Amino acid sequence: MMNDEAVLLESRTLRANLAQRTDALDKVKALLLLPDGAHVTARLMADYFEVGERAINAVVHRHRDELRGNGYTVLKGAELQDFLSCTMQLRRTPGTGLGVFPRRAVLNVAMLLRDSEVARAVRRHLLDAAEQPGDLSGVTIGQLVEQATRVVQQRVAELQQGVAALEARHAVLSAQVRRDQELLAALTVRLADTAGAVHTLGGRGEMLCTLGVAPGQGRRRRR
Repeated sequence: MMNDEAVLLESRTLRANLAQRTDALDKVKALLLLPDGAHVTARLMADYFEVGERAINAVVHRHRDELRGNGYTVLKGAELQDFLSCTMQLRRTPGTGLGVFPRRAVLNVAMLLRDSEVARAVRRHLLDAAEQPGDLSGVTIGQLVEQATRVVQQRVAELQQGVAALEARHAVLSAQVRRDQELLAALTVRLADTAGAVHTLGGRGEMLCTLGVAPGQGRRRRR
């Protein structure tokens, strides 16, 4: 069960397969809904899971797209005003939005929230129910875990291949850098030799000028 729960925390695919089982929430404790009978706020959800509202907001921040797929939305403007008209006890600062979660999104949070005993209990009920034959169109939790594990392993293999390709590319670039450094060292030595030769020629020219003999004149006298 602990391994199944760990996979549930990590696998979005597995969570999606279990997202309809909102009855697991009621097996643990009653979920207080807003007067519309369909949604809760982050504050109400924090009370249900017996955690701080900051923990709920952290899950929303990390998994916003997944939660939106399960009905989470932020109401603003006229839509927010219409909603507040049905929930008079809610007060919002003008200009701010209100995040609301249907039961399916609450279950989604239960499958993601780590530091909550209530969320763990929901996951246990969820996994126990999913393990029963015939549930989830005949697919057991073990099969879902196996499927999710294969997906994770495939992703890990792809990442490992990417790392190997990067390491190979790094080796090629490192070899090129070494060759460039060797070439630069050789050019530096050649430049130093050339500079020494130029200096020597300059010294000979100065000596000839000092003697008052132009280059080549000595040879004409010997003829």
